Amino acid sequence: MNATMNLPVPSANGSLDQYIAAVNSVPMLTQEEELELATRFQQDEDLEAARQLVLSHLRVVVSISRGYAGYGLPQADLIQEGNIGLMKAVKRFEPTRGVRLFSFAVHWIKAEIHEFILRNWRLVRIATTKPQRKLFFNLRSMKQGFSALSDKEAQRIADDLGVKPEEVREMETRLSGQDIALLADDGDEDGYAPIDWLADHESEPTREIERKAYDRLQREGIEEALASLDARSRRIIEARWLQDDGGLTLHDLAGEFGVSAERIRQIEAKALKKMQMTMVAG
Repeated sequence: MNATMNLPVPSANGSLDQYIAAVNSVPMLTQEEELELATRFQQDEDLEAARQLVLSHLRVVVSISRGYAGYGLPQADLIQEGNIGLMKAVKRFEPTRGVRLFSFAVHWIKAEIHEFILRNWRLVRIATTKPQRKLFFNLRSMKQGFSALSDKEAQRIADDLGVKPEEVREMETRLSGQDIALLADDGDEDGYAPIDWLADHESEPTREIERKAYDRLQREGIEEALASLDARSRRIIEARWLQDDGGLTLHDLAGEFGVSAERIRQIEAKALKKMQMTMVAG
């Protein structure tokens, strides 16, 4: 479906009220009209039919978006994301199933708004698993009052949502925290802001060049030192020290070579000493 379709677009520049008034003036479709339009779109790919289906349900997106006003994101942005979900719903809607488009579209509208909030809320990805997302979007409504959660309340919410009580505590802290400006106020000459502590001198270009040169020499030195070892010693060193997952144990290698763990330790110590001498000599 063409995502534009000449639909009205909400804006944060002062015309949001006009947009809401415009979409609320579009009459809702009767069940018969909805069935006819959906059938035309499904069978004939009639984009005008799809456009009418979307237009008649834009007010639904506006209504749903109001439920997410507490996350500090512009309602116009929430509406636009919800409209994307509505268009996805229209594209997937099957009129023969006997379900109204309104009921079918709610899931798609909310899903798109949820994704937008998680991508943009304080620019931090704070909810990655399904239970954490459920916690993120339900904690405010499940809290009783504005005071901090008691241990009993945190446990109740954790049980209801399938998460740990400490996850409830952490999410409560994040949701109640305040955003801090990265830059100081222009009018405050003596003010400090987080940017004043974020200078990373290690990322200065000459240091980066020096570090990369040092790393390259280290890699070349290790490769040369490994090449000086016999096959068994090299296998032991690589398995013990050069694996991302932590490497094998002495007992693992003892089983592989059919010797004792103490013998593997002796071979390892001798190989490391030889490598050290090779790298120093180089």
